[in-house]
Amino acid sequence: MAKSLFTGGIPTREGSPPRSRPSARHGGKAAPHAPTTWYGLHSMMLRGVAHSAKDTVTFLLARSHGSSPGLKFLSFWPEVTNRSFLIHSTYTTDTKPGEENKKTIEDLHGLSVDIKKIRRVKEWVLLQEVAYVPEIARILREMGADEPAIASILERCPEAMLRSPAEVNSQRALWQLVCQKENQLIKLIEQFPDSFFATGYHENQKANILFFQELGLKNNIITRFLTSAPSIFHNPPEKNKHVIETLQRNYLSLGGSDANMKIWILKLLSQNPFILLSTSSAIQENLEFLRKSDFTDHEVLQLLSKLKGFIFQLTPSTMQKSMLFSKNFFKCSDQEFKQLVLKCPALLYYSVPILEERLEGLLKEGISIAQIRETPMVLELTTQIVQYRIKKLSALGYSIKSGNLENLNGTKKDFEANYGKIQSKKERPMFNPIAPLNIED
Repeated sequence: MAKSLFTGGIPTREGSPPRSRPSARHGGKAAPHAPTTWYGLHSMMLRGVAHSAKDTVTFLLARSHGSSPGLKFLSFWPEVTNRSFLIHSTYTTDTKPGEENKKTIEDLHGLSVDIKKIRRVKEWVLLQEVAYVPEIARILREMGADEPAIASILERCPEAMLRSPAEVNSQRALWQLVCQKENQLIKLIEQFPDSFFATGYHENQKANILFFQELGLKNNIITRFLTSAPSIFHNPPEKNKHVIETLQRNYLSLGGSDANMKIWILKLLSQNPFILLSTSSAIQENLEFLRKSDFTDHEVLQLLSKLKGFIFQLTPSTMQKSMLFSKNFFKCSDQEFKQLVLKCPALLYYSVPILEERLEGLLKEGISIAQIRETPMVLELTTQIVQYRIKKLSALGYSIKSGNLENLNGTKKDFEANYGKIQSKKERPMFNPIAPLNIED
């Protein structure tokens, strides 16, 4: 069987076309035996002499079917000739189509890898004719990974065993541009094996790392990009540069200063690196939409900062639908609604179905529309989080219907802080038993 090529999807096979088996019957009559010239070729082959690939195939076919009375060998020969049947000398294995590679299975067993996990998720990896299990394990071991870590990496990212040692070492050198210490690097690989073993786009990855360093991003931020947003490194560096230039140009046109531009850009990228997957035209269209919606340049810049660049993942159409829905729900004027959006950009960002679900959830809990208008940021919370927090506050005797939604709002850390204050206030004694009493004689 010829060596297979990994294409990133279902494996394909390269090699000779399938051989057909001529029928033993021909027209209902027995065909004559193969011609006598075959016996000469047979004896020559037995002596180890083959004059051509054509003669070799003739021998193999005749050897298989020469004893069958129904074989018309001469009538079959033109079909073989027309197929340009070639004999290849390529790397082969004992693996048959659709069967697992026994050598790969043995190597994985030797590393205590749970093969059942791989079979459940990516069984096709086990069918590949070529794998580099011992080689990849050796490289990971050199970097400081222990045996359980190696097994875990191969279980969660089976494609790792299909990467050649040269590819993995190149990726290793690439990541060391921003993470020099190998003990830290191996921890990253253990946490994000899929990102590390995605070895394509090597030149783009390297060029983008150098570009981000020149831009002023710290290595720890670039490392976070490599692990959590690897797709941005697939872009040609010119494309990423063009997006950055578009953001810089618009920042200045919206009233931003040269002195703050670099800090603003770096903060925006740190918060949302996926902004680089946007196109320059999409960025321009969304900014124009906000301007036409009566937001001032200063307010547009404020929205960009609050939304952390996620606004560029929207379209004018989706933003328009969300704005119309929210305006009708709150029954407010354009100016009032604009203030609501500035307080809670989620009204602009979330789609109509999400806004509808969250508003209905709040109303079912007894929260009024007036309360939501006063604290619209509560719409940034999912319905499940709102229900959980209301339940916790209710256990302390706090009524959300008559209380302030600020205690319900905020991040998990914010809520826990507010919850702790309410709890301590409830448990505080009426008097301090430790304080001395003023008793008159």
